[in-house]
Amino acid sequence: MAKIDESELGDDFNYIIRLADSDVDGLTPIGMGLTSVKGVGVRTALMICKIAEIDTNKLGGHLSDSEQDSIRDAIESYPTKVPVWMLNRQRDIETGDEFQLFSMDVEMTQKDDIDRLRASKAYRGLRHAARKSVRGQRTRSNGRTGLTLGVQRKK
Repeated sequence: MAKIDESELGDDFNYIIRLADSDVDGLTPIGMGLTSVKGVGVRTALMICKIAEIDTNKLGGHLSDSEQDSIRDAIESYPTKVPVWMLNRQRDIETGDEFQLFSMDVEMTQKDDIDRLRASKAYRGLRHAARKSVRGQRTRSNGRTGLTLGVQRKK
């Protein structure tokens, strides 16, 4: 990406935009800048821009206040405007609903899920508690951390 000259940006340029309790870089296009919000990937960011009717290649710092408000509204209405398969929380364990989690809600929900697995002594919960790999990876030769060494030969 080419360097952006500060004189081209103008006086009303915002270097940081506050969206969904996260800071979005104003020097990146808004389509990719939204991915800095936790719970928003590339596909979700592009869909939010489409719902808000904003060009994805426009720099985030050039957005007017009304455009920022339309993005905030699009983030709030995102779960109702997209198909269920695009949501990051489908069939919630407690409520059975489908919704999209953003920012701190992602971390809190993930922590609650792991704590529930630990409390029920599920295999996945035990692997999380022991800080081992959870999804069936090999642990004999890969994923070593700390003072773990390979094979030592006799002298």
